[in-house]
Amino acid sequence: MKANAVIFTILTIYFVIVAAMYAVWNLVTHGYIEWVGTTALTMGAGLNGFIAFYLFLVIKKQGGVPVQDLEEADIDDADPELGEFSPWSWWPILLATGGAICFFAVAAGWWIFPFGGVIVVIGLVGLIYEYDRGNFAH
Repeated sequence: MKANAVIFTILTIYFVIVAAMYAVWNLVTHGYIEWVGTTALTMGAGLNGFIAFYLFLVIKKQGGVPVQDLEEADIDDADPELGEFSPWSWWPILLATGGAICFFAVAAGWWIFPFGGVIVVIGLVGLIYEYDRGNFAH
C-alpha cells in the first residue's frame, strides 16, 4: 500500500508541474492562459493528492505493514474474507442495462433517460433487498 501512496504522490507532483508548464506555455505563445486545460490538470493534481493523502492516513492508522506488502508472504497469509457477493444474482446485469440506456440517452436523446432511470432504480432496489426475501433471506 505504501507503493500506491508513493505512486499517487509522484502523480500529484507530475500534474502540478505539467499544469504550471501548460499555463506558462499558453501565456508565452498566445498571450493568455487557457483556463480549461489548466483547470483540468490542476484538478487532476488535486484528485491524485486526495488519494495519496488518504492512503498515507490508512498506512499510519494500520500501525504495521499489511501482509500484502511483505515480500516473503504467501497468498494464503492474507485475510480470505473479501466480502459477500452473490454469484447467482441477476441484479447487476439489470443495473448495467439501465446505466447503458442512461448513457445512450446522453448521445441519442434525453427522452430515453427516464426509461433507463426506472430500470436502474428497479435493479438497485432488487440488489439491496436481495437477501431480505426468497430462499436467501437472512
